[in-house]
Amino acid sequence: MPPKRPAPAKSPLALAALAALALGVAYFAVQGGEYGTTDLLRQGRRMATLRVEVDSLQRVVDSLNAWKKAIETDPVVQERLAREQFGMVRGEKEMLYRFAEDSRGRK
Repeated sequence: MPPKRPAPAKSPLALAALAALALGVAYFAVQGGEYGTTDLLRQGRRMATLRVEVDSLQRVVDSLNAWKKAIETDPVVQERLAREQFGMVRGEKEMLYRFAEDSRGRK
């Protein structure tokens, strides 16, 4: 058997190129492709924000549905709205109006 030869020493430039290639491959593994890691993290934060917004809007819709049902079915609410919005009174009550002088002094 022939004697073993020592492996040739690699130059520092070759080692630097190999390290740069390894870093490039690692970067592409994390950030490459259609959606990189930062894109996925950003989409996750956006999804959380949208869920909070949807929950808030759902509470508003539920509240409005309850108000609609009360207006349609609850006589107490209907009477209060009739008095407040339309100036209506109940039964045989009279409504008195007071006409005041114009504050600008016209007669």
